[in-house]
Amino acid sequence: MPNFKQTAFISTAIASLALSGCTAMGGGAIPSTSAPITSNEAQQGAEAHPQFLQEFGGSYQGPQAAYVEQVGKNIAVQSGLGNARESFTVTLLNSSVNNAFAIPGGYVYATRQLVGLMNNEAELAGVLGHEVGHVAARHSQRRQSTAQQNSIIGAAGAILSGILLGDSGLGETVSRGFLQGSQLLTLKFSRSQELQADELGIQYLNKAGYDPRAMATVLQSLAAQNALDSSLQGNNASVPEWASTHPDPASRVQSAFAKAGQASGTTNRDTFLTRIDGMMYGDDPSQGVIEGRQYLHPEFRLAFTAPSGFYMVNGSRAVSINGESGSGQLSTAPYSGNLDSYVRTAFSALAGSGQALAPASMQRNTVNGIPAMYGTARVTSGGSQVDVTVFAYEFSRSQAFHFATIAPAGRAATFTPMYNSMRRISASEAAAVVPRRIDVITVRPGDTVRTLANRMAYTTAQEQRLRVLNGLGSSDVVTAGQKVKLVVK
Repeated sequence: MPNFKQTAFISTAIASLALSGCTAMGGGAIPSTSAPITSNEAQQGAEAHPQFLQEFGGSYQGPQAAYVEQVGKNIAVQSGLGNARESFTVTLLNSSVNNAFAIPGGYVYATRQLVGLMNNEAELAGVLGHEVGHVAARHSQRRQSTAQQNSIIGAAGAILSGILLGDSGLGETVSRGFLQGSQLLTLKFSRSQELQADELGIQYLNKAGYDPRAMATVLQSLAAQNALDSSLQGNNASVPEWASTHPDPASRVQSAFAKAGQASGTTNRDTFLTRIDGMMYGDDPSQGVIEGRQYLHPEFRLAFTAPSGFYMVNGSRAVSINGESGSGQLSTAPYSGNLDSYVRTAFSALAGSGQALAPASMQRNTVNGIPAMYGTARVTSGGSQVDVTVFAYEFSRSQAFHFATIAPAGRAATFTPMYNSMRRISASEAAAVVPRRIDVITVRPGDTVRTLANRMAYTTAQEQRLRVLNGLGSSDVVTAGQKVKLVVK
């Protein structure tokens, strides 16, 4: 949530590695050659590119970005979509979610968080090759032809769908209002299309001289991160696929290994680790940071705490709060100095065009010295009722922020502790919010996984985080001279 800006909702067909809720659909034969980028596709990509950057945290600058661009262009030319590296635009996104994308026109993207999870250059090439494969096979066009062009899901919106969707009326529209705050927008692809993109990515790896098994190993790392995220969020079961930033890569690992066969090639591990050394990892303080259940935004000087049992996902326009008993988000909107009008406008925005949604009543409040106002509306959806609440705070005469939450009828109070936790933070507290970065070190004699884990800039699950970050199994050890990644402040 870098500037809490209101940005355009992206309806461009986005090809993503971290796809949610895939449905059965024929992917078609693997093309031996790809049709070149058309002028229409080039125009479509050029128009979507600025919006896409804005939606996903902007581009990450520096030598790591130049390296990702170099590798991405080298693998993209293997697709036949363009005859030259200049046919492609490859961008490292300043986002703390694990994701990669490509859109028609030769535009390819990977988040710095996903790159940080990788362990060699072949994995980076494989992920970007997978995305290019979606474009080469024209998967997004096939999805559009089945009238699912706008089937976009985000973490908050998807969780809300468990309560609201299935109703073509107001409930669905409200959930889509929540959805727009998520950074995890993605176009759904079928399982067969995912496997086809994996296979194309493996073909590109082979043609470029990389180890084709890298596609499987990066999917293994994503599966391990998925399990770790679930554990850190306190879930006994894994996070549902539609709520995950990288759903169900585990189901594709064995398929990718089988397709790679016994072929071998370069991985460029040491080069990769050297080139990503120092890259930011986790939340960018300019976008706000999540520390356990606490969210802090040093620029806007605010902080709040999510309810017990809930977890948060930081997005470009909102931070989402998700749990079994409800979901919500914190965002902002233009403010004229009238909190009553602000709250009512927020309700209308949730309902969307052609729908009516208004609070049953409005109440003023003061939270930790901050003027506040809130209202709740009860909505019938799918034969059940839910409570939608907007709780707004005036931070200045020109700046307000608001929670928009949804919970089963009668359980809106689940979020009361969160509403009451909103506070201003001091200049010193804001200054103490600093980014985490990847530190590539060489293992010394006497170092162990445990001693290295103690250097990780986290207070919980240090060893598990270290193992997942470095692709280490539960019984793997480190040896002197080996390069490993740490996350430090």
